Amino acid sequence: MREIENLTGCPVSEVIEVPSQVDLQSPLEPQIASRLDELGLSSRDWQTEPLLLNLPSLNCSAAVVLAIVHGRMGYFPPVLRLRPDNDGLVPRFTVAEILNLQAIRERARGKR
Repeated sequence: MREIENLTGCPVSEVIEVPSQVDLQSPLEPQIASRLDELGLSSRDWQTEPLLLNLPSLNCSAAVVLAIVHGRMGYFPPVLRLRPDNDGLVPRFTVAEILNLQAIRERARGKR
């Protein structure tokens, strides 16, 4: 968490872990939507709380999370990019950067 606080300049007040395992034989959207619903965030929370996401590794799940969260927040949230930390015997990941997806989107709009 210290890495995130250093990169953002803000304290991390809460970490909410959401299970990322999905049933690949069933539609993803309802599975992910129900997990996000279970967070208990109100419509106001989605639109006003500073959220930083660590997306699931499964690319389709990550895409669905982004689509749902964008719809609830009204903009793309910042996300963590992790990289392997090869200094230890046990596989570990460290924060490489925080991707400001909304800023990336705005820059991409200039290429229309």
